[in-house]
Amino acid sequence: MTAPERLDTAEVKIITADGSVVRRATLAGTVGSFVEWYDYGVYGLLTTYLAISLMGGASASGLLATNVGFLVSFIARPFGSVICGYLGDRLGRRSLLAALLLLISGSTAATGLIPSSAAIGVAAPILLIALRILQGVSAGGEVAGAMSFVGEYAHNARRNFAMSFIAVGSFAALLFGSAFSAVLITALGDKGMTAWAWRIPFLLAAPLGYIGFYIRRKMEETPYFEALRTRNIVQRNPLAAVFTSKRHLKAIAITIFLPALNGPGYYLLFAYMPTYLKTSLGAEHNFTMVQAFVVTGFSLVCIIIAIPLMARLSDRIGRRPVLAISSIAVAVVSFPMFLLITTGRFWLACLGTSVLAIAFAGHAAVVHTVLTEMFPTTVRYSAYSIGFSISTIIFGGSAPLVMTAIIHATGSSLVPAFASVITAIMTLVTLAFVKERKGMPLESY
Repeated sequence: MTAPERLDTAEVKIITADGSVVRRATLAGTVGSFVEWYDYGVYGLLTTYLAISLMGGASASGLLATNVGFLVSFIARPFGSVICGYLGDRLGRRSLLAALLLLISGSTAATGLIPSSAAIGVAAPILLIALRILQGVSAGGEVAGAMSFVGEYAHNARRNFAMSFIAVGSFAALLFGSAFSAVLITALGDKGMTAWAWRIPFLLAAPLGYIGFYIRRKMEETPYFEALRTRNIVQRNPLAAVFTSKRHLKAIAITIFLPALNGPGYYLLFAYMPTYLKTSLGAEHNFTMVQAFVVTGFSLVCIIIAIPLMARLSDRIGRRPVLAISSIAVAVVSFPMFLLITTGRFWLACLGTSVLAIAFAGHAAVVHTVLTEMFPTTVRYSAYSIGFSISTIIFGGSAPLVMTAIIHATGSSLVPAFASVITAIMTLVTLAFVKERKGMPLESY
């Protein structure tokens, strides 16, 4: 693609003056995020039951094997990010995002149909791993695609606020999954959950996915991408453009390390927390699964409320200050709050997780907007997907597996606090290389 003259605002035909269009785009992105992270959340929340049913038991080895299933979906994500990024930058965002939602929800629902290991033996974990790989490949293009989709619709002055609801969707999915799972456990007990009821939350992904698919199919292509298509300057080979550009490679490096805090912040504080509270605090302090879900639920409510507020603040004072404050806050409060959590007292655990959630909210609200704004429309989907997928492997997907192994080896229940502090520092250091783009239009190429 030869370098064309820069598109001006009129040619981009940004239609964000129509608030209803922006709201529909935000809803389309949020629903997809809900379905994707509902799967990851339910898998993390029900790890113990998955281990018993599909891995032969809830021993340390069974939990480790189940967490391997969590990890392989992240290992598969870069492959999906390369494929989806190429197609998204080459053909457009809308249709691809609708198809991805069907794949994500389908693989999640199919998990609920896997026969137990007692019935089919080793085929049960093999099927689980296969479905996790499919889920990972399809999810590899979801985050960057959904964020790009909403970001390319949103008004410059309110972009972070509009995009923040995709993050809200992911935490709302965890809250819904936690509440639904707690109700099932209360109604049916551990025996009923172990026998069959753990399957219900997974099967629910099917109707949720169809709703999201329907909403996305009704949207038009984003104005930024449509402007490139109209001018016939869509990048023919976005992957080649990404990997042959020092500018894009540098931005990808930032995309890997800036979200480092996302791993402990999301996967340890929310998805892994119920398992941690039930199995990692010692026999005298361990919570019941219902108590663990309620503790997690308190923190989820806090972060769902805080994210839009932090995003609005970012639109006012800038992305970098909010990210810096959040990183410092997480580093400062991690050890004191985990000390409260490890007392085994219910209300102290609620307080500890809630404070951690509020500290992390600034990162969750802002980081994806920064990543979206770093890349031009011609390669945004590809470059963003690749960088963020690598980041989630290193700092996110491996988190439950690594935490389970280290806690088992050391006997220390404060291991997650160390992880939070280290990754908060990494995010803060990487922030020094990020340019402030508050209120600026997205680059077209």
